[in-house]
Amino acid sequence: MNTTKATRRTTLALGLALALGLGVTAQASAGAPRSVSGKPSDNITRIADFYGAYIDAVSDEGSGALQDALRAHYLTPAFQKELNAWEEKEHADGVLRAQNVPLAWKVTDNGTTTHTEAVVTLTWSAGQTSTLVVDMTRGSHKILHIGTKGLGTKGLGRK
Repeated sequence: MNTTKATRRTTLALGLALALGLGVTAQASAGAPRSVSGKPSDNITRIADFYGAYIDAVSDEGSGALQDALRAHYLTPAFQKELNAWEEKEHADGVLRAQNVPLAWKVTDNGTTTHTEAVVTLTWSAGQTSTLVVDMTRGSHKILHIGTKGLGTKGLGRK
């Protein structure tokens, strides 16, 4: 495939992911219609959108360019460098902090005053879960940290 087609395909996929609000968590009973909502001005929605689109990209074969485009769109440049260094050292995906792909995700507001902090719960096979804390700037809506502790807390949970 030529570079122009690959770029257009990546741009289209990223645009669709952003427009549809893919990651917003929705609960529905079996057989009932489901709905998902969100708004681009809400950082929790944006973090959920990022994780939904990123997990889709990691799950889909040959989606490396989309993963890179999502990182470029949602992460600060400084954090992208930090994440690359972490991945080199740990030999794992820095966004997921794992070598495999979760089956589901949930994003919960963790509450802060200077930036948005969210707890991302990843569900793996056999119902096992892991949690990450994601910090996002309020102004630029960019992720500036992913880890087991947030920038403004000593661990998971509200301050």
